[in-house]
Amino acid sequence: MKQIYFNTVQQFNDYYGFETLHPLVSVVRYDKQYKVEECINHYGLYALFLKENKGCKLSYGRTKYDFDEMTVTSFSPGKAIHVEPVPGVEYPKWTAIVFHPDLLARTSLGKNISRYEFFSYTSNEALHLSTGEIEIFRGVLDMISQELHHSIDKHSRDLIVSNIELLLNYCMRFYDRQFVTREEINHTVVKKFEALLKDYIATKAWREGLPKVAYFADKCCLSNGYFGELVRVETGRTAKDFISGHLLAAAKLLLNDESLTVTQVGQRLGFEYSQHFVRFFKTHTGKTPTQYRQAV
Repeated sequence: MKQIYFNTVQQFNDYYGFETLHPLVSVVRYDKQYKVEECINHYGLYALFLKENKGCKLSYGRTKYDFDEMTVTSFSPGKAIHVEPVPGVEYPKWTAIVFHPDLLARTSLGKNISRYEFFSYTSNEALHLSTGEIEIFRGVLDMISQELHHSIDKHSRDLIVSNIELLLNYCMRFYDRQFVTREEINHTVVKKFEALLKDYIATKAWREGLPKVAYFADKCCLSNGYFGELVRVETGRTAKDFISGHLLAAAKLLLNDESLTVTQVGQRLGFEYSQHFVRFFKTHTGKTPTQYRQAV
């Protein structure tokens, strides 16, 4: 399979036939008659694509990106994206901004780029934009593009980076809106999470250890970041707190069985050491497991 590497803005522009106006950043729109070929795109750049049609299928690892017309996919350095053509759609159309990590060196955005967790969404959640959000997204890209066409001066880098930061902040707002408006999908994921968690505690914890957020995110085919935010919006609790709540409920039920020692209860729940279980239980109830037994 063809392997394509985008380690520089120049490589990206050369591959798609765009002029390079700045060595570290580019804003482009692609609407050429070019048939998509199956390939792996390796990114050494940050990239945000506003996809205007279903011109190709994208996947990262074993999961597919969830995108349709007018959705945004975000890639960060180190990602390898599997691209496949879509039957019946001859030519892809998209608008994109790509920028090299060096553009952010010694800037506040560079120091805080990790807060934009959508770059780490490695599975099937693209950003679905409303008509108004599309206008905002394109409006900010237009401001960056105008700056790229302006002669470079001492203000150029600051203005470009500040507008990229503005774009990323808008994406965070749009994602927050998406978590709320996709309530039915979110509810289904949380129901699956709860069912998987109950089964894990009942059948796997004693053997595989305490349940971890990453395990359930993977089972739901979502990245850790997106899964955690979805659970928080839907339940009002973090995924870790959600797990702790179910562990505590299971612990109370097991402690009602007098034939089990406190150590055995902890082991069944996945605690490697008894003192860790005692600390966990007391933190959440104010009582040790023994004190709880004596009180009920």
